[in-house]
Amino acid sequence: MSTPGGIRWRRFCSVALQSVGWLIIALLGLVVVVRALAWDEWRLFADVDAAIEVLFLPAWVVLVGALLGKRWWMAGAAALLCSAQLVYVAPEVLAYSSIPASVRSEPTIRLFDANVQQDNSSMAGYIAQLRSYRPDVVTLEETQNADYVQFLSSGVFSQLPYQYAPDAGSRGFIIASRYPLGRATVSSVHGFPYLVRFSLAFHGRRLPLWVVHTVAPVNPDWNNWNLQLDGIYSQLEKSHPRPLLMVGDFNASWGNRGFRAVLSTGLTDAAAARGQPFAFTWYQRLPVLPPLVRIDHVITGGNVTVTTISTHSGPGSGHRDITATVAVGQ
Repeated sequence: MSTPGGIRWRRFCSVALQSVGWLIIALLGLVVVVRALAWDEWRLFADVDAAIEVLFLPAWVVLVGALLGKRWWMAGAAALLCSAQLVYVAPEVLAYSSIPASVRSEPTIRLFDANVQQDNSSMAGYIAQLRSYRPDVVTLEETQNADYVQFLSSGVFSQLPYQYAPDAGSRGFIIASRYPLGRATVSSVHGFPYLVRFSLAFHGRRLPLWVVHTVAPVNPDWNNWNLQLDGIYSQLEKSHPRPLLMVGDFNASWGNRGFRAVLSTGLTDAAAARGQPFAFTWYQRLPVLPPLVRIDHVITGGNVTVTTISTHSGPGSGHRDITATVAVGQ
């Protein structure tokens, strides 16, 4: 027989679990409403939208628990939230495409991209990765002049003679290439450079290479983040570069309005196209959890196709780095 104390304990647990379930439903329901009315226009929700692939996972737990407990109203509300997540994530998951056979015979570029993070004083780990991977093009974000000195001293850039490394504090870029880069064109918002464009000379053709690093959507820069993503979109609409290789830290995912606008110009997100939509790149410094957001991207347009893409532990950074093989057609 159940004791009065046991009955009270079970009632307490039931009420507590229902309260937690409804709280999860309320919070995620608020995300759905704000996304519908003001997508990425409010700072906190811009951060939340970036994690849309995993954010709604608690709703699935609530749904299962509500069904087992025969809490039908709760189950219905949770099911609506699960449906919303499916709608949000489906375009990214369904972006997979096979690689045309003709691409296999096209010349390729071995690409290495990383946000090395401004508080990371040692580039030794990246130097070791570059020695192992031997890329043709290296694109690094959030660099400082001291980082460039370490790369030069190590000799890893000896086969990459075409280099761009302005001294811009923690907002710097380092680009090193086996192929001529051409003149750099820098786009900035309120003094923050977020886009560097080159015309890469590759096998007798010109390949636009765009390297991106937007500010993070946190105070006081979240509005600049929107402006910078809008700036990338405007440049794409203005110049319609095809072919195109664009790479870097967008501080945005498929859950963000600005990033989706960039893709809407007809570009391809390489990781999603190669069936890796959940190859998350940030944040890798958490003691227990793996990275939960994919904000570092390789994007292509025209006859440029990424045939392989992988992420790797970024030594000393909160970002995983990316290696990719990029085929460039005529």
